This record gives sequence, structure tokens and C-alpha cells, in this order.
Amino acid sequence: MGAVGLYTHIQANNVRSALLLAGFPVLLLVIVYFLTLAGIGAGYLPPPQEPGGELAEAAGFMLAAAPLALIVSGVWFVIAYFANQTIIDLATGAHQVTRQEEPELYNLLENLCISRGIKTPTLRIIESEGLNAFATGLNEKQYSITVTRGLMQTMTKDELEAVLGHELTHVLNRDVRTMVIASVFAGIITLIAQILYRAIMWGGVGRGRGDRKGGGPWIFVALIAAAIGYVLAIVIRMALSRSREFVADAGSVELTKNPDAMISALQKISGHAHLDAPESVRAMFLEDDSAGVMGLFATHPPIAKRIEALVKFAGGRVSELPEPAAAAVEGPWGDPPASPPPAAGPWG
Repeated sequence: MGAVGLYTHIQANNVRSALLLAGFPVLLLVIVYFLTLAGIGAGYLPPPQEPGGELAEAAGFMLAAAPLALIVSGVWFVIAYFANQTIIDLATGAHQVTRQEEPELYNLLENLCISRGIKTPTLRIIESEGLNAFATGLNEKQYSITVTRGLMQTMTKDELEAVLGHELTHVLNRDVRTMVIASVFAGIITLIAQILYRAIMWGGVGRGRGDRKGGGPWIFVALIAAAIGYVLAIVIRMALSRSREFVADAGSVELTKNPDAMISALQKISGHAHLDAPESVRAMFLEDDSAGVMGLFATHPPIAKRIEALVKFAGGRVSELPEPAAAAVEGPWGDPPASPPPAAGPWG
């Protein structure tokens, strides 16, 4: 679990962002290639002059479409750059709040930002009982941190500060930009893959010109390409290593000097993090319990592993959570009376 703000970690995220930006038009061209193959095989496009020339014909069409793919990528990035927060707000139901509306929450975030000498991101709240949070934005003017109402009502002040520190670390380490780019681009790739699949399946395979023989294999290849495109969209959402969550947990401890608060926050979140949102957005959450098939497509490491890392590397302690009745009497942000004072870990 590396230290927060490491130059190499920031550079790695910058490289990931560049690769995602460069890879998007390449994926579009590949999809165009297989679309052409499918069109030729189904008889919707003119057959090649020479038998067996479908591959060369599709390659020529792909090269001719390269400028258009670059233009589409550029337009989509411009849309994502200016409208990414609006898209995410619509998908999650988040709304912006001011200092006057949520003074305590705003002050917690502002104090953390002052300690790092950075501009305070905007605050957003989702009116949901789920316990979750995430950071968004592509640059300093757009950075925003969103928390759920359930998180605010359940966490103590120290635990909420630890969660804000976790999300602020994503901002400091440029994780946010890479996650937003990955989620937006993955969404359009998934859409194109689904369009390709449905066009082939519903368009009437072989109903093209003269039901040409030999079309079947290329239709099959196109279907495989649609499946690969869909899987690639999932891989793009996972382009950010799961290690980013370990780094953000460590960053929270460095900001708050309180590993026990981060541990108890994760304990409370475990099993209660569900939040209705598209898969591409859930990758940005503090916790996503959608592990997929045997955890193969999980975007987050198990909470038990994160707590184990905080105990091992940050000197944190795992304690029993207070009974729900005791927490209710104490009220939100009240320190549980049964909890011992936090121990001084290796970071403070």
C-alpha cells in the first residue's frame, strides 16, 4: 500500500488516461471492421470482386472510416468533458449542496482540503439509504465528491471524515479523471456492441442480396466480435487497478491520522453499499458489492482485505461495532460510547 501523492502513482494514472483516450478510436475502427464483414456476409453490402476477398474489402473500408472514427471520438470526448457530471447526476440522482445546506459536511471536507492546500470540490448528496460515496470530475474546476444520505446518517464524525479523505485521495492521485474517462468510453463501446449484436440477430441473417453462400462464417465472426467488444467494455471499466482502493484507504489515514475510523467506516459499509446506478458508474464508488462471476469482474477488493491492509500497514485496530440501538440513541456523527480511543498508528 503505497504512500499518497506518489509521483509515480500520479504518472501511472496519467498514462492510463492517455491509453484510454488513444484506445477508444482504435476500438471504434475494429468494430467498424467487423460491422463491414457482417454486412458483406449478410449481403447488405456489395460483395468483393474476387472470391474470398471479404477480409481485404473490410480492411479497406475500415481505413476509409478512420478519419470519421477520430472525429466521433473527439466529439464524444468533448461531450464527456463538459457533460460528464450531468450524466452521472442523472444516473445516480445526485444533487449539489452548499455550505449553508450542509455546513458540518462541508466543513469536514474543507478542512481536509486546507491541509493539502487544494481547492475544495463541490459537494453532492444522493437521497438513498445505501452507504456509499464517490468522487468525479476531469479537472480542478469540475471535481466533486458525492455521499449518500444514508452514509451521513450512519457514520460518526470521524468515520465520515475518513470516507471524505478516501475520496479526496482519488482526486489528489488523479484516479477520478481516469475513472470518468473509462466509464464514459466503456458506455459507448457497450452500446455499439449491443447495436452490432441486435442488428445481426434481428436484421435477418442471410436475407441480403441473393442469400449469398459463404455469408454464415462472417456473421459468426461478427457475433464473436460483438461479444468481445462487450467484454472489452468491462475490462476498460477495470482499467484502474483494484490497488487504487488500497491507496485511497492509505491516503485517508494520512489525511486524518485515524486508521480506526477508516476501518469502522468500512465495517459499517460492508453489505450496505448498494446504490442503483449503471455498472460503468459503480466502478467509481467507495464500495461495490457486485463481484460478478467468482469475483472475476469485481472492481473493488473485498472489504476484509482492505481492513486487513489498514491493520497491517497503518496500525489500525478492528473493534466491535456498537449495537444499532446504542448508535440510534447517540445519533448521527456521535462517537459510540463503547469504542476505545483511537490508537496512534505509524502515520500519526
